[in-house]
Amino acid sequence: MHADRPDLLAALDSADVGLFCWRTGTDVLALSGVCKAQFGLLPGDVLDKAGWLAAVHPDDRAQVEALVMHGTPGASLEHRIQRSDRRQGWLRMTLCRVETDAAGAREVFATSQDITDLQLAGRRLALLDFLARDLYGGAFDAAEVAFRAAEALGRTLGVSRAGYGTVDKQRETITIERDWNAPGIASLAGTLHFRDYGSYIEDLKRGETVVFADACLDPRTCDTADALIAISAQAVINMPVSEDGDLVALLYLNHATARIWTDEEMSLVREVAHRTRQVVERRRAEQELRELAHSLEAQVQQRTEKLMRSESALRQAQKMEAVGQLTAGLAHDFNNLLAAVSGSLDLLKRRLADEPTLLRYVDTGQNATRRAAALTHRLLAFSRQQTLEPRAVDFGALIHNFQDLIRRTIGPEITLEVHTAPDLWAIHVDPTQLESALLNLCINARDAMPEGGVLRILATNRPAETGRPGAGVNGPDGPAVSICVEDDGCGMTPETLARAFDPFFTTKPLGMGTGLGLSMVYGFAQQSGGVAHIESRPGEGTSVCLLLPRHAGSASGDAQQERHAAQPAGVGTVVVVDDEPAVREIMAEALRGVGFVVHEAAEGAPALTLLKNMTRPALLVTDVGLPGGMNGRHLADAARVVFPALGVLFVTGYAEGSLLDRGELPRGMQVLTKPFDLETFTARVQAMVAAAAPPPR
Repeated sequence: MHADRPDLLAALDSADVGLFCWRTGTDVLALSGVCKAQFGLLPGDVLDKAGWLAAVHPDDRAQVEALVMHGTPGASLEHRIQRSDRRQGWLRMTLCRVETDAAGAREVFATSQDITDLQLAGRRLALLDFLARDLYGGAFDAAEVAFRAAEALGRTLGVSRAGYGTVDKQRETITIERDWNAPGIASLAGTLHFRDYGSYIEDLKRGETVVFADACLDPRTCDTADALIAISAQAVINMPVSEDGDLVALLYLNHATARIWTDEEMSLVREVAHRTRQVVERRRAEQELRELAHSLEAQVQQRTEKLMRSESALRQAQKMEAVGQLTAGLAHDFNNLLAAVSGSLDLLKRRLADEPTLLRYVDTGQNATRRAAALTHRLLAFSRQQTLEPRAVDFGALIHNFQDLIRRTIGPEITLEVHTAPDLWAIHVDPTQLESALLNLCINARDAMPEGGVLRILATNRPAETGRPGAGVNGPDGPAVSICVEDDGCGMTPETLARAFDPFFTTKPLGMGTGLGLSMVYGFAQQSGGVAHIESRPGEGTSVCLLLPRHAGSASGDAQQERHAAQPAGVGTVVVVDDEPAVREIMAEALRGVGFVVHEAAEGAPALTLLKNMTRPALLVTDVGLPGGMNGRHLADAARVVFPALGVLFVTGYAEGSLLDRGELPRGMQVLTKPFDLETFTARVQAMVAAAAPPPR
């Protein structure tokens, strides 16, 4: 396996798995290219025995060395490694051949397979199973749930410390009752001042997760790195826990040495934090309910009403969580598939302009994809994971422009009355989704009045101190705008009212409704920071109210975006980035068809390299969720360092829109939700390129 064996070295480099060879009594290792890559090395790097063993996790080193020195062919071992870029990984090493010469020297040939993703997936499933079955379903109080969840997460990810502490935002302190620590790591139990360890408390106050791989290199902690290293926290994840938008607690992970946190690890931490927060809130609510049961008899009636509201909110939250788990994992892939199908049909339609019979089949397929996309959109709306584009909205102007469509929808037998306060505040919502929610409510009201009646839309200001409907549900704490849709129709029974927001529940005849209309309204209100509430009695009509938080500042009431009568032909170079080959190829083909020069990439890093080698790209089109450690938003930010005025169009399948920042996107960035038709896509690209082009001289 030395220089006189180039044939074997070449064979090693072409293998699908990592291969290496070592002869006892020497320090030289022969490694295939795949094996070097597994350790984070470059093809030309050399690794000796000492360096190889140093890269193995200290707890696994003795077993690895024993396998090499004494193992027989077929023996296998799974062990951890520290790659050269400081990321941790897992390898499965298997001895495939062992030769011993007359002098007793062993020449060992072994394979190594990267099982990092497999290990993390298995540990993730085991962790989530433990949390759901043994912890969240157990009889532990809120503090015990938080500690045990942190401990399980810390053990799964192999960190030095994990814990959960309550935060005093005013004093900028965290109080830790208990934390989990790896052997040799001291506990941080007690009260700590954030400013002693850096300036990142400002990020936590804004609800942002704080992550750094090396305290010595992060600008927020470089001046206090020695203090962090002293408490075994050179690498940190701080996941804020908020209640009603206010920072109240922290789920944290510490590692004693520098460590790169992978996207998979961050996703797992985020999921555990989210689920733990829900259970902790549930345990606190249950504790509050138990305390209410022992309160003074004079307060029984008042407390009973609060109990009923809390239980109703709890049941609704559990239903929301169940549907969210069902849809979130499927929506991205499903919308990617729909985007590929829809795009392919669009391209096929362009090539069959003279085949009306075949075009009829294409139109049928396109209609089916649109119906499937609408169903997915409604599911995501209910689970609060649709991509919203909120802005300041004048509801009075919006409903004025929207009345004609409502009147045509409800028909002449029903009288529409609209009453808005003259000084109505602006609200911060996605206007298109608000119109969709209103239209759903008006259609339900129309169906409740088959013989005709009066439909009222009322909009009023609700100061912070004013009692509001739905007080048992999380909603805006400050001033809000109440938008109610009322009818004098048949009303609902208590049984129907209790299930009105349930997904797929409908009282309409088969084929007349999906049961997702009110569910979508509920999810839209919650995702917009508000609440939805229904009041109804049989024979007395129904009132559905949305309470949406006030927006301070000017507003626009028109939800319809300006449309250009004719888009200019494509001029310039566009970079298209999507890890789904079919979707990427279709977008690229559509843009080439209107005159653009298109470059494609499947990951963020290659795309950034393409951009850096260009003189002046016209636009970046990128998916949000990308493999390789750089998501679409990271790519856009990095590209704008090179080209500050570069336009960016994000295409997304679902809740990845949360990566685009809560609230407004920076100027020159827009979002297009999958699936989309190619005409809409190319028109959006052309409009963005035209808007960014310098004015003619």
